[in-house]
Parts: sequence; C-alpha cells; structure tokens
Amino acid sequence: MATVSKSTLSLSSQERSLILWFDEVGIADIPVVGGKNASLGEMIQQLTPKGINVPTGFATTAYAYRYFIKSAGLEAKLRKLFADLDVEDVKNLRERGKKARSLLIHTPFPVELREAIATAYQSLCERYNAETDVAVRSSATAEDLPDASFAGQQETYLNVVGAEGVLAACHKCFASIFTDRAISYRHTKRFDHFSIALAVGVQKMVRSDLATSGVMFSIDTETGFKDAALITAAYGLGENVVQGSVNPDEYYVFKPTLKAGFRPIIDKKLGSKELKMIYDDGSKFTKNVSVSPSERGKFALSDEEILQLANWACLIEDHYSQVHGISTPMDIEWAKDGITNQLFIVQARPETVQSQKTGNVLRSYRLVLGDREWGIGNGEKSSHSPLPDSQSPIPLVTGRAIGEAISQGKARLILDVQKLEQFQVGEVLVTERTDPDWEPIMKRASAIVTNSGGRTCHAAIIARELGVPAIVGCGNATEILKPGQEVTISCAEGEEGKVYAGLLPFEVKEVALENLPRTHTQILMNVGNPQEALSLSAIPNDGVGLARTEFIIANQIQIHPMALIHHDLLKDEFAKAKIAEITALYDDKPQYFVDRLAQGIGRIAAAFYPKPVIVRMSDFKSNEYANLLGGRQFEPHEENPMLGWRGAARYYDEGYREAFALECHALKRVREDMGLTNVIPMIPFCRTPDEGRLVLAEMAKNGLKQGVNGLQVYVMCELPSNVILAEEFAEVFDGFSIGSNDLTQLTLGIDRDSALVARLFDERSPAVKRMVKMVIETAKKCDRKIGICGQAPSDYPEFAQFLVEQGIDSISLNPDSVLKTMLEVAKVEGTNS
Repeated sequence: MATVSKSTLSLSSQERSLILWFDEVGIADIPVVGGKNASLGEMIQQLTPKGINVPTGFATTAYAYRYFIKSAGLEAKLRKLFADLDVEDVKNLRERGKKARSLLIHTPFPVELREAIATAYQSLCERYNAETDVAVRSSATAEDLPDASFAGQQETYLNVVGAEGVLAACHKCFASIFTDRAISYRHTKRFDHFSIALAVGVQKMVRSDLATSGVMFSIDTETGFKDAALITAAYGLGENVVQGSVNPDEYYVFKPTLKAGFRPIIDKKLGSKELKMIYDDGSKFTKNVSVSPSERGKFALSDEEILQLANWACLIEDHYSQVHGISTPMDIEWAKDGITNQLFIVQARPETVQSQKTGNVLRSYRLVLGDREWGIGNGEKSSHSPLPDSQSPIPLVTGRAIGEAISQGKARLILDVQKLEQFQVGEVLVTERTDPDWEPIMKRASAIVTNSGGRTCHAAIIARELGVPAIVGCGNATEILKPGQEVTISCAEGEEGKVYAGLLPFEVKEVALENLPRTHTQILMNVGNPQEALSLSAIPNDGVGLARTEFIIANQIQIHPMALIHHDLLKDEFAKAKIAEITALYDDKPQYFVDRLAQGIGRIAAAFYPKPVIVRMSDFKSNEYANLLGGRQFEPHEENPMLGWRGAARYYDEGYREAFALECHALKRVREDMGLTNVIPMIPFCRTPDEGRLVLAEMAKNGLKQGVNGLQVYVMCELPSNVILAEEFAEVFDGFSIGSNDLTQLTLGIDRDSALVARLFDERSPAVKRMVKMVIETAKKCDRKIGICGQAPSDYPEFAQFLVEQGIDSISLNPDSVLKTMLEVAKVEGTNS
C-alpha cells in the first residue's frame, strides 16, 4: 500500500505503508521508519512548538524495504552469499559486501514503491518549489539505540534534485545496508543481518552550503561531564565535520546556568576549517572548495548562535530523557541556512558512549618519567622502569585527545582504504582521516592518529565507542610518523593529545568510588589547567581550593596585559607583531585578555559548580611577568622578585592597576554573565590589612564589590604578618587560605630556590606548624573560613593529620593526592564510610 496522506494512521496501516511523512511518526516508530526518521518525526511533533526548527520530509518504511527484498526473492540469494562470511578477513568482507550491494542495485524497485516515492517527492516540490533539493539519508531499524549508534553505517546523499535523482539515491541507500562497515558493525554488535530493515529519509535541504553546519553533544564527549554542551562548527554542508575532513571550531556551554538565563560560553576554540562542501552544478551532488584565509581566521558562529544551539540541545535532551525515563544525552547535527540565516536541527540520536559508562570506578592513566608525571590520578604499578627526568620527552605530533587513556604500538600508515588488509592487530593506525569504511580495522588498533578531524568526527566517535584512544586533527602525522616506528599515544594530559617516540612507561589505576568515606573536613582540589577541569571534577571533592590564574595567563593568553592595553606603544617590534597575530580577531586588544581569562576561570568554575571555586588573582613575580609577550617593557628588574612587586602590591599600583582591572572584568563576567557565582576571588601576598582594603577598593571600582551578589573575597595566608595580624585581616576578608610554601620560606628565612639551603626547607618545622596553629585558632575565633592550598598536605600525610587535629575547615590538594589524603583524614576523624 502506497500512501502520501498526512492523516493519522493506525499502527497496522503504518506497517503496510510504503511512505510515511515525518509528522506522522514519533520515537516509538523506530521499527517502522528507522532511528533517524523516527527522531525527526518526534522533534517535528513535540519540539517545533518550542521553537526548534526541523526540516520536513518523508520516509520509506521498513515494510517498503522488506517488500522490495521479498518481491524480488533476494533473501535466499543474500543468505547463500553470506554463508562463508568472515568479517575478520578484510578481503572476504569486501567481496561479500560488493556482491550484496550489486545484487540490490541491479534489482529494480517494485512499481508501487517507485510511484510512492515519486508522488511524495512531488508533494514536497508543491510545498517548496519545482526540483526541490533534498537530503536522502539511510535510516536502519536498529540504529540510534542507547547502546548501538550505527552512526554512518549506511549512505547519505545531499543536494539530490528531481524524482529520478531521489529514486536513484533511495535505491543506493537500500543497497548500503550491506556496506562493508555495516556488515562488520552488525556482526560486532550481534545483530542479525536479515532482521534489520532499511528505511530512507527524504528531507528538505538546509542551505548550509552557503553558511555553516556541525555537530553538537549535550554531554562532554571525552569526560562524560553531563553539564556541558559541546558544539562544533565549520563552513558548508555538515558532512565534512562528520567525516573529519576539517578541523572545526569548538564551543562549550554550561547547561545549568544557561537554563537559568545566563550566557555561559566557557570555551571557544578556533578550528582551521580549510574546506567547505558546497552544491555542485555538474554531475556530482556536492564538491569541496577551499575556504579563504579571512574566513578561516573567524569563528563560524556568533555567540548568539552558540547559545541558541546550546538551548536547543538542552530542550532536545530534556525531551528525550522524559520519553525514555532516564537521562539521555544527545548527539545532534545542526545546519544554518545561508539564505534565511535560520538555524535547523537535521538529526538527533542518543549519545552511546559516555552515557553508557558506569560512574562507580575512576580509571586514571599517567606517564611516569622520573620525578615528573603527566596525566590524571595516582598510579600504583608500572610494567616499565621510570625514565630519568633528563629524558622527559617532546611530542612528535599533537592534536585533539579522544578518550583519556594511554596506549602504545607500532605505527601503521595507511592512506588508501583499499590497503586496509595490511593492518595488523595492535598497531597504531595513522591516516589522513577515517570514514565508516575503515571500521573493520579500527577495532583492531591500539590507537588511532589522524591528520584532520575534530572531536565530533567519525574517527573520534568510533574510537570512543571502541574504547580506543585517538588523536585527531594533528595536521602532519602522516608526514612525521614513520611506518613501523614504536610510539606512545597519550590522551591523559588534558585536551591536547600527544604522540611520543618509543614505548614510554605509564601507570593505570582504578579506584572504586562507591565506598569512599565522606569527611567532615572539606577535601578540595588545586586546579591549574582549565582543560583538565571537567575530567578532574569526577574525582570525589568538595570544590576547588586553588585555581591558578597564572596558568591560564601563561598558557592560554601568553601576553602581558599591559602590552595589550598599550599595544600601539610597544617598542619591541617582534612582540608587537606576534601579539597582533595572536589577537587578530580583536580590534580591542585588552578584550582578548578578558575573554580568554574568563573562559579559563569559567571552565573550572563550571566543572565544579555549585561547589566553591577559589580563584587566586595573578601572582607572577616581576621576572615571570617579564617573560610574557611584551612584558619586559612594563616590568622592573628586581634582585629578589620573590619578595618584591608581586600579589596585592601590584593591584592598586599605577604600573599594573589597568591590568588588574582586566582581571576583575574577567571575574565579573564569570560571576554575572555566566552565572557562576560559586567563584571566590583570593588575594595573594597581601602584606598588611590596609593593603587589603586598597585592593578591595580597586575591585569595587571594577564591578566586584564585596558582599554584592554574594561575593566573598579570601586572602592568602603566606606571610608571618598574615598570622600575627590575623584578627585585623579577618576584618577585611571573608576567609583565609594557607600557602604553606611561602609561609615556610618566610618563617624559616629560606630561599626555596637555593640549592644550598633547600635541605632546610620543611613545612613540618615546629615553627611553621605553630604559625599554622595560631592562624587556624584566630580564624575560628573570628568566625572566618580557613583552609590550606599549599603543597604540604599533598606530600606529608602527617601534616594533613596535624591540620585536621587543629580543626581546619578545608584541605586543598593536588589531584593525584585527593583520594589518598581523603582516606587519611577519615582515619583521623574516625569518619564512617
């Protein structure tokens, strides 16, 4: 039965229909029209009224596919063809797949099916225009399930026009149920090849060839952090982003405060976006063209568009979570129409990797290289001997880290899909990019490295699903890495993945989280790198006791703030040119500093929200500031910078006041625009209470007034004067955080950088402990919060015990010491698990 009527159909009528319109189906109809089409219908019916734009269209049904197979007697022929199928044999798989596809392609559609498709397409043309352009997408009845995505297993055709073109594309889609990758994937997931039917969606094209498109997830794809939406964007049609042909822009938005009406874009990364896929006027549907340098140097989306897409991601996730009765993070494709400038959602499916992971075990990887360690967590056992620190490696290649693991193997360079049979189990696949045809060997790889692609490309999605670490978007991996070269692939050092030469030692640790004790003393974390924050937040904690702005300034900004404010007056021409290059997107140079600092702080604050995040304002010494781009012109030469112009003394000084204003503006944006009021600024190296008042006045002048919007301001306790005058400091500030490194140095009169006296530096000194005891007692008497963020409790369990016995409110630790110290604190407190 062919039908193009849009009237409501009974289920039995649906089952007998060859064609159904999207607005006739919902998510319950996956067995009838496949995952993509059922989801499109669900969104058109349920989410269009909420303002989400979804292009309309129709679907061929599972019944249509089965009618085609049955009427032509194809099943018996296909079963015979697959009788000796061996998906582990690439040659065998390729031969069987090719013959199966040929069999379907060379079998004509039944007349009724041809007429149904042509009539439905004509209805679209009547609604839009003659020769309406459509996307023709395969949609299997087993795809987009919570534990099996089937993403990219069958074919998609864009910019299809004319009834004959649509019929030909539908026929190719039917045949694509037997692509090599689909056969292999079904075998891996234990789906019967003949129990699955292939539906086809015919959807009005969004003219993103004239604008932008991309993919977004309502969950962080690497860490499983559920409160962030990740959006990727590039120019042109979306296939380039999906396939990994381009390195797209990336944007992160924090969902909880977005829903509350704030604008929490916590990260923006500019992608290279070298190519864009556009309509082809010739014999092909589409073609790739180069993107101009000026376009590549701009973000593909405005902030308003980023926020609109993120809002849609929240609405879609909330709806599907309600439908399924369980939290359902979503994988969504979007497109912007270059004619109307409207945004559209063109696909949505459940995310199938992070959402399926259990949160009961924390697995962490770490490179172990002498005294220096990279990665997250604290390993216990290594199968290798540690390397000396002098051999700390420099990566051969870097890119976007996929997964948080470390792996090793011999590099296998394959640039042609026809040479997949060369790949051996356990090798590291190195290639330009992958598409679904590569999947039969991807599951055998120890790791994957690609030149192109972003975190939502095919290689990234499949690597996550397989649990294989991958580094995508490296640019030149196929030129740098040599065939047979032994390499270590590290995705455990934040968002940047690194390929090292050789088989480097590393450790893996698993910690069961369900039975960890909760202590009365708050266990906070020291966090420097915003790129690690989402991952670190999975470690049990009570917040962040020290977020270092210096890390953000040195690594993500790199420029002295005064050199941005007075860029036109810079005398160093090299620095001036370099700063102009880095800030090319900004006519207002200081705004670059505010944006980058706000995003860095915002990412850390969002990761731990609503727990407190104590952010220390900049505490570089003058020699360290001088090393920033353009810094030497604005910094004095000091014989002892450690005891010189640092911390609070800079903030109200004419030589830095303008720069401190930028820090304040960044923090104000985090708290007020992003809605992250869990941020507590902390003032370092404040020598006197009067100096503290001067700093607070400066902050108020720049929109950060103590007490307004719940703003608290803490002070570092790292000078003997902070201890001796603790009562007076308590009148100025809302809390203290003990910096045990500087407090030890200044109590004992030791330059901790001097090798001659380094042996005398010990936070456990009775003099230091007495200072700590005094300030804790005074803070308690004055009803002020007091914690510690220095190194001592991370290094010495007995020091942590001492702090607990003194009644300290919180202990902030390096991430790899949190769990160990938590257990020690629980013992001292007698806390029950």
